[in-house]
Amino acid sequence: MTIAPAGRGRTRERGNASDVAGAVILAACAIWSLISAAGHETGPEGVLLALLAVAAGFACGRICGTLLPVATATVAAVGALLMGLLSRHGMPGATATVDTAPGHTGAAAALLVLAAGAACCAAAAARQAPLRFTLRLLAFGTACAALQLRSVAGFAAALGVLLCSLAAARMRQRLLGLAGLALATGLVVGMSWAVAADTLPQGLMVSLEGPLTANRVQLWQDALELAHEHPVLGVGPGRFAELSPTVEQTVRSDGRPHSAPLQQAAEQGVVGVVLLGSAFGWLLYVLWRSPRTTAVVLTAGAALAALAVLASVGNALSFTPVTAGAGLLAGLASARRPIGDGTTGADGARGAGGTAHGPRGRARRARPTDRTPL
Repeated sequence: MTIAPAGRGRTRERGNASDVAGAVILAACAIWSLISAAGHETGPEGVLLALLAVAAGFACGRICGTLLPVATATVAAVGALLMGLLSRHGMPGATATVDTAPGHTGAAAALLVLAAGAACCAAAAARQAPLRFTLRLLAFGTACAALQLRSVAGFAAALGVLLCSLAAARMRQRLLGLAGLALATGLVVGMSWAVAADTLPQGLMVSLEGPLTANRVQLWQDALELAHEHPVLGVGPGRFAELSPTVEQTVRSDGRPHSAPLQQAAEQGVVGVVLLGSAFGWLLYVLWRSPRTTAVVLTAGAALAALAVLASVGNALSFTPVTAGAGLLAGLASARRPIGDGTTGADGARGAGGTAHGPRGRARRARPTDRTPL
């Protein structure tokens, strides 16, 4: 019988703590959706289904990522790519209209971003150079597929994930990278909020209203007005379509404000917005504590941040395959290393096939105290 190294035990404890935090946050999101729906003729089924999809995808990613990380990420990338290409033909749960304007995003763009992220994560975890090149070529092809679907936002987001993945291969400080991704996401959310509140300079408002369209800006303004009228509980999950004047005047509207933070603010109040931000922060925290390499962690973080940006100006999170794919990607990037894997833990200093180094750059040798026979 042997005793595992102390470092591996600490990594396991940190992973357990992040899992507990995630369970608490997801449970709080479910409970609050029930509270905000109380007393209204509506139901929180859509919110609960999205939370279930995230949890199921995360658990599946953790399991499959421990057993076959590269193969699972590759299959996920191909599957998300196919779903993104088929979504315009009415795939159940992922139907979205592919728009020509950069601000019009939906399931297709979100699925293509997740496909690019999964392909880049597989490339970062692969050991053979030809396989890494092939997987990154798949990610580039995914970005080009977004152009074929006339989704400029999807192309820009998928290409950004690929570029971030290439840059992440040279980074060693994952905390700095994740903080930058969180800051960029926060700036986009703040921009959408400022547009809804009409607090930006007139010239900037006019330039943004073009790609966003006047209809989308009016939807955001309706959501913000409902949030001001019901700041704590909101109007209830799924009731935005009933109370928005813009939705009533729009032909073939999907009944959503096309902004996840503003929809949360209108339907579940400020508490819903805080819980949504906490869920995103938890995903980044899980990646920070992940035993995977920094390249894999930052690649997954870039994909999730790109998805959050799309959700801030579109309806990406309204589709079950997208939320399940986000959980799957986070689970893959935070899965425990298989026994005998040659990678390091949270510092990411050791890649596939590399060597770990001590404080003076010399390879550490196993000490007799690492494994003490009993």
